[in-house]
Amino acid sequence: MRMPRGGRLFLAMCLGSLLVLVLYFQSITKPEPGVKTDSRPGKSRRSPLQTLYNGDQLELSAAQRSLQGRRELLEQACLSHTRKRRVLSPEDLKHLIVDDKHSLIYCYVPKVACTNWKRVLMVLTSDGRYTDPLAIPANEAHVAGNLRTLSEFSVPEINQRLRSYLKFIFVREPFERLVSAYRNKFTRRYNTAFHKRYGTKIIRRHRPNPEPEALQKGDNVSFHEFVQYLVDPRTQREEPLNEHWERVHSLCHPCLIHYDVVGKYETLEPDAQAVLRLAGVEGTLEFPTSGKSTRTDGNMAARFFKQISPFYQKKLFNLYRMDFLLFNYSTPEYLRTR
Repeated sequence: MRMPRGGRLFLAMCLGSLLVLVLYFQSITKPEPGVKTDSRPGKSRRSPLQTLYNGDQLELSAAQRSLQGRRELLEQACLSHTRKRRVLSPEDLKHLIVDDKHSLIYCYVPKVACTNWKRVLMVLTSDGRYTDPLAIPANEAHVAGNLRTLSEFSVPEINQRLRSYLKFIFVREPFERLVSAYRNKFTRRYNTAFHKRYGTKIIRRHRPNPEPEALQKGDNVSFHEFVQYLVDPRTQREEPLNEHWERVHSLCHPCLIHYDVVGKYETLEPDAQAVLRLAGVEGTLEFPTSGKSTRTDGNMAARFFKQISPFYQKKLFNLYRMDFLLFNYSTPEYLRTR
């Protein structure tokens, strides 16, 4: 019996999506032979992916061995804690920045040194226009169009890069990242766009009898109100979480995309150096070091969480639970979830 034309079209679309998914899962652990040659005539070099997987294990630095262990832990966690598989869409790939010159793909996570990583990638991809990452203003590093994302490529181009480029991500203890996002977006007077966009909504919903000025400006959101907003079921029904407090697994899809390097904010300097070494630019480019004197750490996060009742602490932990599990972060000792 012949299938109706509409049914055949639907089946073809499903098979096409399945093919894309299969190719995504072929983001292989070893590079294709000869996938990278230097852009200079007569020169050839190993790609970062080949260097990582085909290099002499005895020559691996302590940082590289640590990165390898994290990758294996992530793979095990994905197998243990994820069940459903789905097809990646272009929207899923908008956080993956591509450096064709050095065969790199970086998934940027706000509040995990992403400004400095974008600066570094602007230097690497600029053909000499930029030479010093710190000379690039922070706002320029975030301008759309300065760096290409994987979502801009065709499906065959996407899959070729996923198979042959070094894919890396940097993560951070989830609640320290969350407190850092709150401090940056809601306690800094200059972030008026966030105050208007999110602060006014948070105050309207979660503050009893708010003052008219607070409703208008939205510039004095408390951390408790912010937490209430995050765990409110209406929040995610209305729109996706903002990237500054969205879960890492929702931004970068680490159980659908095979990341070769999982760096951590807590060991940022050696991990960044290991990535630059794999990219072949160690010695010519340094990752910028942070000069912040009030960086959000576990002690600061603990002080903020003192304001939060066990009921809301438990709800918030459940919201970010997958990030704790996938990236091997322990439940904070200061949590009171019982």
